[in-house]
Amino acid sequence: MVKTTVSVIKADVGSYPGHSRTHPKLLEVAARMLKEAEGSTIIDSYVTHCGDDLELIMTHTKGEDNEEIHELAWNVFLECAKIAKEMKLYGAGQDLLADAFSGNVKGMGPGVAEMEFEERGSDPLLVFMADKTEPGAWNYFLYKIFADPFSTSGLVIDPSMHQGFTFEVHDVMEKRRIRFNTPEESYSLLAYIGAPSRYVIKYVWKKDGTIAASTSTQRLNMMAGRYVGKDDPVMVIRAQSGLPSVGEVIDPFRTPILVAGWMRGSHHGPFMPVGVCDANCTQFDGPPRVVCLGFQVSNGKLIGPADMFDDPAFNRVRDRCCELSDVLRAHGPFEPHRLSLEEMEYTTLPGVEKQFKDRWEDLPE
Repeated sequence: MVKTTVSVIKADVGSYPGHSRTHPKLLEVAARMLKEAEGSTIIDSYVTHCGDDLELIMTHTKGEDNEEIHELAWNVFLECAKIAKEMKLYGAGQDLLADAFSGNVKGMGPGVAEMEFEERGSDPLLVFMADKTEPGAWNYFLYKIFADPFSTSGLVIDPSMHQGFTFEVHDVMEKRRIRFNTPEESYSLLAYIGAPSRYVIKYVWKKDGTIAASTSTQRLNMMAGRYVGKDDPVMVIRAQSGLPSVGEVIDPFRTPILVAGWMRGSHHGPFMPVGVCDANCTQFDGPPRVVCLGFQVSNGKLIGPADMFDDPAFNRVRDRCCELSDVLRAHGPFEPHRLSLEEMEYTTLPGVEKQFKDRWEDLPE
């Protein structure tokens, strides 16, 4: 049986004004280029944005890490970056860290989340896209969705989920990976993913090998060797029929958690779930946003999307995020609003420290 692959590839190729939102012209060009590739390179596509990030959602039968698919995305980003530069948009091409395509966009700047699977009788798919935060922002939610029975009741009352799930965690500092089985290794899993700036959940599977979730784990500053913006991750989750229901997947987002990123990638802020129409980061270049588009996958076709957070049920969490924003902003340049010194090493602060390195004196004994 031919398997379907879903590839979600994103990049910040230029925005206006400042880091606020993606220009409609870029969305139009990207959608046209992908549409022209349908029927040959890809089966179906959808183009959207979250804040200043251009999001490409594609289906095909070529598997993960396919050179042809990644080159298509790269060419779309290059063309959009060219237009962004002509319009003098902010940060035009900032996520494109290479001059030429080299077989795979991983390590070249864009974020990538992909999964290959055999389609079920009904296959709901949820695509999450974030702005002004880092890949580890998904850790809390993936644990709640796939390992917390107080969040996902199916872990208790659905026999097909009783065996639990397997989580693949990446150490983005040491470039290594490990797998944990839940529920038996839940505490060990939490010991690592509770430090989301370093340990990031990449995949989640059922114990029988069925893929359930895939995320982007690319860290821009580590690839570029300098601060070039936050990573703004993406995530793909399958739902229903032995997996958490659609409602169980999105319900944890009603809790306002704090994530790293926000202004200059240097602050903690509340992760606000919004509809695509509100995915424009303004207040202090934020607060960090997350959107979710829901599809049914049918023979590789994307049926949808449904804008999952465009729902008054999420109004209260948005209000609470605004309250948390007020509390954190009152801290100004002080921690915990500002990131810890260890995390600030990956922002623009080292440039300030360099200016004063010769003015420090040893204390007398």
